[in-house]
Amino acid sequence: MIGKAGALGAALALGLTGAAAAADIVKVESGRLQGVVQDGVVAFKGVPFAAPPIGDLRWRPPQPAAKWSGVRPAAAYGHDAAPLGTEPAEDCLVLNVWRPQGAPANAKLPVMVWIYGGGFVNGGSSPDVYSGHQIARQGVVLVSFNYRVGRFGFFAHPALTKESPGGPLGNYGFMDQIAALKWVQRNIGAFGGDPGNVTIFGESAGGFSIHTLMTTPAAKGLFHKAIVQSGGGRGNINPGRRVSGQAPGGPPSGEQVGLAFAKSVGVEGEDAAALAALRGLPADKVVSGLNMMTMFTPTYAGPMVDGQIVVGEPGAIYAAGGGADVPLIVGANSMDIGFSTAKTLDEVYAPFGPEQRTAAQAAFDPGATGDVRKVGTVVASDTMMVEPARFVAKTWSKAGRPVYAFRFSYVADSMRQQWPGAPHATEIPYVFDTVKAKYGEALSASDAATAQAASAYWVAFAKSGDPNGAGRPAWPRYDAQGDQILDFTNDGAKAGADPWKARLDLVEGAADAKRP
Repeated sequence: MIGKAGALGAALALGLTGAAAAADIVKVESGRLQGVVQDGVVAFKGVPFAAPPIGDLRWRPPQPAAKWSGVRPAAAYGHDAAPLGTEPAEDCLVLNVWRPQGAPANAKLPVMVWIYGGGFVNGGSSPDVYSGHQIARQGVVLVSFNYRVGRFGFFAHPALTKESPGGPLGNYGFMDQIAALKWVQRNIGAFGGDPGNVTIFGESAGGFSIHTLMTTPAAKGLFHKAIVQSGGGRGNINPGRRVSGQAPGGPPSGEQVGLAFAKSVGVEGEDAAALAALRGLPADKVVSGLNMMTMFTPTYAGPMVDGQIVVGEPGAIYAAGGGADVPLIVGANSMDIGFSTAKTLDEVYAPFGPEQRTAAQAAFDPGATGDVRKVGTVVASDTMMVEPARFVAKTWSKAGRPVYAFRFSYVADSMRQQWPGAPHATEIPYVFDTVKAKYGEALSASDAATAQAASAYWVAFAKSGDPNGAGRPAWPRYDAQGDQILDFTNDGAKAGADPWKARLDLVEGAADAKRP
């Protein structure tokens, strides 16, 4: 806790006024909340934004949260959607808000809303690296929320289609995200936030989620800028999956997958009785056997095209000039995630065709190592994350929208003997400036400086739509001709033409050749 003098000093430093003594109590649509003050920031945790999706509300769109009387303590995180920092529970639809202490309700501070990753099978908002404390200290209101994942969040079944023939169906996790963004629009002013200046940002599945939000009419007007960190951009995580009806050459429909899961737990039929039995299953049975290693199991659908929330593949929408008309930051990490099952170099290079074999080998294995696993992983990473980020940047630039491309290559000092590049998700504690929570006593001055810089770029973008600011290397807007990115390297942030252009051109050519 800090005293009134410290709170006032923090308020003045941010250019704010207000009664610090009452700074930890706000009134939202469901009732009053009491937050916790620490080091110039007030945190409100575990705030319900929807009713618990349990019992008869399992596999239904999120419903309004109940009102409460008196002042509700908001000092602790609610349940995560999957095992993380808190005891997981199906009752997980809560959010967290960090705001500068002393910010009055009319402060109109920019708002940043975080969407976590986890492959749509796990995740939650409670990990320390997701704390909004440091970002709020920069004059921003930070919001994080939980959304349903796994079979709670993404599930279809013929009985559900019969129950709600008008939809929406299947993508309950995305419905939760939209409900949280609507809550922000209705309530963030009470925290001093500006509902007209909301930036959504997310990583991995959170980044994939942002592509859904940028292409669905259901989220129109709920945000004004976006940041995608290692979130692909060409296809949905399960390309071609539909709620009902299997697309020609596509994966089984969500309903088919739902029937397979139901059968695996002893539930047969497509009627109301079958649905009641599924809703009556214990939560642990619904999520049994589902994790990051089994996310493509035949009994789990993941996100699917339903026509209302997920309206198509984002790449096709972007290529046609569609997508939200908002400023964007997009990028990936230097050793990002990729899944390769290739056993030979012929299999690794097959997507590029025989005529590009020599060029592909020169681009992806310039040292001619012949290491199938290493080269296969690089190709897979570029295909899944790195080139799709460039593709999105190109489409944004072509449409005349502001876009800034990045690559995160920085590796913590303590990890440089283990990691030749920055693995998937390692940029997160730098963006949040929570590297102390991640690396503890191993934290170096270089780690801390990189975090301060990365966080400052993100916050500047949230404030104005431009990440640039005094004391930081200039970050040029992306255009396809210049192909310039900002690379967060071990020697600092550096702007320049993408050195991986040859690699990514090959991946782009292979992707374009597959498009109908």
